[in-house]
Amino acid sequence: MTSSTTAPRTYVVTGAGSGIGASTAALLRDRGEIVIGVDLKGAEIEADLSTTAGRKTAADRAIDLAGGSIDAVIACAGIAAPIPLTVSVNYFGVTEFLEHLAPVLAKSPAPRAAVVSSAATLQNTSAELVDAMLAGDEAKALEIGAALAAQGPAGYLNYPSSKRALSRWVRRESITERWAGAHIPLNAIAPGTVISPMTEQLLATEEGRKMVDDSMPMPLNYHSDSIVLARLLAWLTSEENTHTTGQTIYIDGGVDATLRGDNIWD
Repeated sequence: MTSSTTAPRTYVVTGAGSGIGASTAALLRDRGEIVIGVDLKGAEIEADLSTTAGRKTAADRAIDLAGGSIDAVIACAGIAAPIPLTVSVNYFGVTEFLEHLAPVLAKSPAPRAAVVSSAATLQNTSAELVDAMLAGDEAKALEIGAALAAQGPAGYLNYPSSKRALSRWVRRESITERWAGAHIPLNAIAPGTVISPMTEQLLATEEGRKMVDDSMPMPLNYHSDSIVLARLLAWLTSEENTHTTGQTIYIDGGVDATLRGDNIWD
């Protein structure tokens, strides 16, 4: 809990209606912080982050509910479907939302921001799709994503590509005037397989578990509960974190170390 001598911090958490977002919002509230949740339904702000208008409406509403004072933003909203909508939610729904809130966030005495990427960043991606996202061209990204989806299995590339682009955006943007210049650490976490509504159907069968585990081997403690990710997100956006920025932290039970080995610096 927040001590009686410390004022609670105000957090905006997207995807707060379920999964990692819900666990993060609950953890922060248990610690005495103020949380403004954003989701399609079941949150303080109900908004569709897959659209430009929805992102701005959600940001404006968050600023209003916070009385113009926001200390941290944690973007958890995301989907894993093999369709172009995944690109809109996972990349633009995060980056544009954060950009809308950055000027208000910068007014906090200890501003922080963190997003949820994925260990799927280590899987095959579409370089063309990643480049379109990083160029800020949502129309082109959706066109590429739709073409991939039309190919059947290739549609899955929408998901790892969206997360790869997000992690690259965090690394690129973290050192800019908007973020580092405003004293805002900006980071991402990259979970392995998380037990959540998004994965429960896939993990319900032996075949599904094998498919997941073959692509994301987790030698340490196997699949994680969402609270595990919430604790790291809470630290990254706490006042304690003053210098960790631009990082995608693989909180993945060993997926990254297994797939990439011990020399990632060459």
